[in-house]
Amino acid sequence: MFKFSIHSSQMRRLAQFLLALVLGLALLTWAASSVVRTTAQEWFERDVNSRARLALAGARPSLAAAWEGDAAALRTHIAELNRDERVMGVALCNADFTVRASTPGFPEAFGCWAVGSRVRGEEGWSSVATLPTGRASVNAVPVAELGFAVLVQDLSYIERRESQAQTILVVTFVLLAALALGVPMFVAQWVRSGRRAEIRKVRLEMEEQTEESSSLQWNAERLKRTLSRHLHGEKIVILSNREPYLHVRKADGSIEVQHPASGLVTALEPVMRACSGTWVAHGAGSADRETVDRFDGVRVPPGEESYEIRRVWLTEEQEQGYYYGFSNEGLWPLCHVAHARPQFRAEDWRQYREVNQKFADAVCDEADSDDPVILVQDYHFALAPAMIRKRLPAATVIVFWHIPWPNAERLGICPWRDELLEGLLGSSILGFHTQLHCNNFFEAVDRYLETRIDREHHAVVRQGHRTLIRPYPISIEWPVRWAETGETAAESRARVFADLGLRPDALLGVGVDRLDYTKGIEERLEAVEALLERYPEYRGRFTFVQLAAPSRTKIERYRLLNESVEQLTERINARFGREGYAPIRLLRAHHEPPDVFRYFRAADLCYVSSLHDGMNLVAKEFVAARGDLKGVLVLSEFTGAARELTEALIVNPYDLEAASEAMMMALRMPVEEQRDRMRSMRAVITQFNVYRWAGKMLEDAARLRSQERVASRMSARSLVG
Repeated sequence: MFKFSIHSSQMRRLAQFLLALVLGLALLTWAASSVVRTTAQEWFERDVNSRARLALAGARPSLAAAWEGDAAALRTHIAELNRDERVMGVALCNADFTVRASTPGFPEAFGCWAVGSRVRGEEGWSSVATLPTGRASVNAVPVAELGFAVLVQDLSYIERRESQAQTILVVTFVLLAALALGVPMFVAQWVRSGRRAEIRKVRLEMEEQTEESSSLQWNAERLKRTLSRHLHGEKIVILSNREPYLHVRKADGSIEVQHPASGLVTALEPVMRACSGTWVAHGAGSADRETVDRFDGVRVPPGEESYEIRRVWLTEEQEQGYYYGFSNEGLWPLCHVAHARPQFRAEDWRQYREVNQKFADAVCDEADSDDPVILVQDYHFALAPAMIRKRLPAATVIVFWHIPWPNAERLGICPWRDELLEGLLGSSILGFHTQLHCNNFFEAVDRYLETRIDREHHAVVRQGHRTLIRPYPISIEWPVRWAETGETAAESRARVFADLGLRPDALLGVGVDRLDYTKGIEERLEAVEALLERYPEYRGRFTFVQLAAPSRTKIERYRLLNESVEQLTERINARFGREGYAPIRLLRAHHEPPDVFRYFRAADLCYVSSLHDGMNLVAKEFVAARGDLKGVLVLSEFTGAARELTEALIVNPYDLEAASEAMMMALRMPVEEQRDRMRSMRAVITQFNVYRWAGKMLEDAARLRSQERVASRMSARSLVG
């Protein structure tokens, strides 16, 4: 216990200071509470109304089509609108204000007569009212000439959130008041006592607490510590088809290093730089053979050389069958609901099996122990885990499937479904982006293989080997090194506008993708066309730039997509363009990450319109690029990212009218709301970054290795006994 010896006059001054400080904190807390309550209420109400308008706008065509038909069909449509737990009811009213159909429990206060006289024009009517159960939002929109639809949503949850926010502020005030009282007294005694040893001790404790607090954020250093602590700093071997750096010979004979356009590379490359090790991949660059050593290895990144790439060479026949054939004409469309028919050929399967064995052998050759940690990536290597397990039974094999996993019925299309499942079950841990994909995998294993599913521990046991099935939502590094160029958003915008020849007051949208039919590029451009058609004020002012890296051009479906996108661009530009203005700029070329991030920083909106995607890291990269907290993300609901970045404008990319309306809302969104949404999304990415993604997998792997070693020792003792 400290003994305080302060004169009475000093005590009075200290008491006056503390009283003023506490009163100031109380006033600040009251003011903050009022601001939070008002801001939250306005933001939530605006967001609820926006979502309601989008839902009703999307449902109008189907409601109009079914209006004069079977009443059961109309009830089905309004039941779909009523699925959200916050929707209190939906009603359809005829033009004479009589009820056409309604959901059970629809509030009588918003009946057809009460609302009908207020519905004016195409935009409809919206309001907020108070019911006995609390506040509610009502939105009404006309349906052709037939009548109008009314949607009522419960707003009582806003009051609950306001109450929670106020509680947090009160608790914060109490803590600050306690600190305001305690800290000055402690400091006063600190100065008076002269106990320098105590000062050093407190400083040391504060430094330790600060270090512990900073370690809560996942970063490269924490990932290294995790690897060192849990896996004793063991070397990691990554297997993927795509290599993180390609050496390409240019026309002038020089060799250029390129960073490929790949979400997988975007996620894994920071992990490998943090952990070191070896990355085994297909050597696809035109100068790759010239830059490796006699063991087919090369140190990267250039100038840093923190890890090694082991390149594996494929013949043209192997590449055609394994990569273009089975992987991308078979598995890719099988796993994506994007309306492309999978093609399975016996020769492609033979090449796929042989190439998987070739890569598995290369991985085993790179392992420096009997129980290495191996990360196998994606659908190119479904057979490799079991092949690696056969040579290295004690290895910890972590597989991450970067694309969606189909349901059991769809997987049944593949003639070699059993072999794919058996290959993946050779892993120690099998990761997917979402729990839904994990559930689909369990369903497939249950239907097609003789296994035991341990649902309590989320594992599959086959022939005595257990594979954990886990969701690991992938992300990007934080902070993103490509975003730290020293160039401000204003400078990036000026540079991009100069390159494109845009006026200073122009509005810019951007899309970044490989030219792949799952990315919804055609639907995206058609949504831009709908925007210009429905909102003429954006003609001549809004430009959408599509950065499209050519992809898999040896496959006919991709060649047709390339031609379709080009023709669509020409048609839209011919329709709405004029001298000096083209609404669509299609830039079909490989763009290095710094160039991509420059476009991100320059854009008013980014539209990610994937028709089916595992995660989609472009959405997260756009958010990471916006250090200025401006710009709006319009995001397809069919991406894994939509489950995390909920403050984006979530759309169905097939609904062109709703998508164009979302882009209009993005272009008109106030800067304050842009900042609120962007700040929230950046907080998610900051916490759930790629280092956390890798760290959680490695921590699970470490626990699994420990359990297996204990089980092995116990088994050995029982045999001896």
